[in-house]
Amino acid sequence: MMKSLDNKGRWRAKTVSFRVSFEEAKDLDTRVRLSGLTKQEYIVCRLQERDVIVQPNSRLFKAMRDGIREILSELKRIEKSSDVTDEVLDTINLLAKTYHDLEEK
Repeated sequence: MMKSLDNKGRWRAKTVSFRVSFEEAKDLDTRVRLSGLTKQEYIVCRLQERDVIVQPNSRLFKAMRDGIREILSELKRIEKSSDVTDEVLDTINLLAKTYHDLEEK
């Protein structure tokens, strides 16, 4: 098995995998994109109950822009407020929190 040295000098030779639903995978991918971290870094931070510190970069801003576009198209599709899904509300809240936290920096 191939070992790899991470940026903190640790050997990462152990692979951990798990199954998630389509909705959970989409939520995870959204959170990872908006964190600016790799999926591995994000999951390890969350597992160790460390705060995810968002590092502003062009990839993050593109992810935020794309997320806002997706929300806008979804909101245009919705005819009444009762049609708004929890997934859309969660994404709106995550985008708003990320933007607010970046604005404070």
